[in-house]
Amino acid sequence: MKALRRMRKDWVIYAMLFFPLLYFVIFHVIPLYGMKLAFQDYRILGDHVWVGWKHFKVLFSSPAFGSVMENTIIISLMKIIFVFPIPIALSLLINEVRSSKYRKYVQSVVYLPHFLSWVVIAGIWISLLNPTDGGVNLIANLFGIPSVDYMTSKEHIRWVFVVSEIWRSAGWDSIIYLAAILKISPGLYEAAKIDGASRLQQMIYITLPHLYSTIVTVFILNLGFFMNAGFDQVFNFMNDSVISVVDILDTYVYRIGIGNGQFAYATAASLFKGTIGIVLILGTHFISKRISGKGVW
Repeated sequence: MKALRRMRKDWVIYAMLFFPLLYFVIFHVIPLYGMKLAFQDYRILGDHVWVGWKHFKVLFSSPAFGSVMENTIIISLMKIIFVFPIPIALSLLINEVRSSKYRKYVQSVVYLPHFLSWVVIAGIWISLLNPTDGGVNLIANLFGIPSVDYMTSKEHIRWVFVVSEIWRSAGWDSIIYLAAILKISPGLYEAAKIDGASRLQQMIYITLPHLYSTIVTVFILNLGFFMNAGFDQVFNFMNDSVISVVDILDTYVYRIGIGNGQFAYATAASLFKGTIGIVLILGTHFISKRISGKGVW
């Protein structure tokens, strides 16, 4: 009854949840029913035939699957190692900006790329990295460095993913850390100043320890998306020259499912990816709980 009274009092806030919840129900809950297709042979007309683990056996024995898994793991690891720490560092730097006007300007600039689609971002980066008249190569030429076609180079394309991901998401992802910093009592900083602590020491011994639980939570949640590796990004940056080193599980599922019409096989691959994500979240959560006492819940 108390919950109903609270909902009646704040009905506007709860009404705002309707469309987000509807979105998750339509695109995330209802599709779970279709996961049974991974254990069936799809028939356009007629009943689907139950085949058990057939599609999973074919998936794991496929030569392409090994390459796809390797690419997925490498790209995801690169993003975890090089992308994940950047929003933390950026939030610490923004917090050190004393001018409120300049801080708001910096925040607006670094948040903006998040609102661009990967189609637009791919166009921007392809233009910047053009080997003939792209800005990056023109600047490199000024220092005597020869032009490089980054978009068709197997050695560089994964680093293009990392840098473009940082450019797009670092600012937006720093919001959650800035919110956590705002919760820190100003009295702690005042006491540290009285004791003669420098700005760097305040950051190391006050700000970072208070961010620890937030960092752990975000890290665990990010591991749940480890097998995604960024479908939108890879799909828009991928080309025939580099497909062997950037073809990830999501693009593989898209190609065999939508492109070739092998819906049951693609569902099996997608279910495998989702299962790995759940295992990573639960495993990391319990390990973190055991070591530090902090987890997602």
